[in-house]
Amino acid sequence: MKFLLYAAVLLLASASTSLAASADFLQCRQLFANSAVPATNQQAMAPRALCYSSFAILYSGKSRTPIYVAERLNKAQLKTRITRSNRFFADARLPRAERAELEDYKNSGLDRGHMAPAGDMSTPESMAQSFSLANMVPQSTVGNRHAWANIEKATRKYVMRAAGDVFVITGPVFEPDPPTIGANRVWVPQHLFKLVYDPSTGRVWAHWLDNRDDARVGKPISYADLVRRTGIEFLPASSSTASLAASISYGFSPR
Repeated sequence: MKFLLYAAVLLLASASTSLAASADFLQCRQLFANSAVPATNQQAMAPRALCYSSFAILYSGKSRTPIYVAERLNKAQLKTRITRSNRFFADARLPRAERAELEDYKNSGLDRGHMAPAGDMSTPESMAQSFSLANMVPQSTVGNRHAWANIEKATRKYVMRAAGDVFVITGPVFEPDPPTIGANRVWVPQHLFKLVYDPSTGRVWAHWLDNRDDARVGKPISYADLVRRTGIEFLPASSSTASLAASISYGFSPR
């Protein structure tokens, strides 16, 4: 399915299949390990699958944030440096009743925190798309710009050393009855996670960070622990071999 160009904030993006949305990521399954979409029961979150040129979002019309954002990264992509856009916009593909607006973040005291980072983008189109509010969560300003930024940089550093593609899935975790911002009541997450999976080595780990100004980067947690905490099987088709199953069960730190 093709979509119209966005407003002025998306002048760099084209109306192409890279901006398609579907019920099951049909047009961007290459962004997931083994083309396998994470297994999750999130119907209560009013999920919508959104495909972009360099990332995919399972979006929640209830929280008005991503449930998770998937990327497929490699060294060649990250070597390409693109000027940061900084043109945030409300994603016109989403119904007004289910999306965040720029006004929701204004005077909230929180950042519009990227889940697929602008620093990962390798084309003008993907850079522009990364500033969709569908790719954002309300994030602690200090945490976003320090601890979380360090996690993003460490992930890119690992990708630059990896032999091939590395799959990264990022998202928020909410407490019951979460705080909200703005007239549209955008949910504020209690925690953030970033899963990193390198198929060439079978190594997998996850970063887990509190969404607070005083958050500090701790030791990565295992894949099994992340699944337990989130209820999402992020790599449903990646444990077919005994060695990979072992790495998923016990986790590896990104050394």
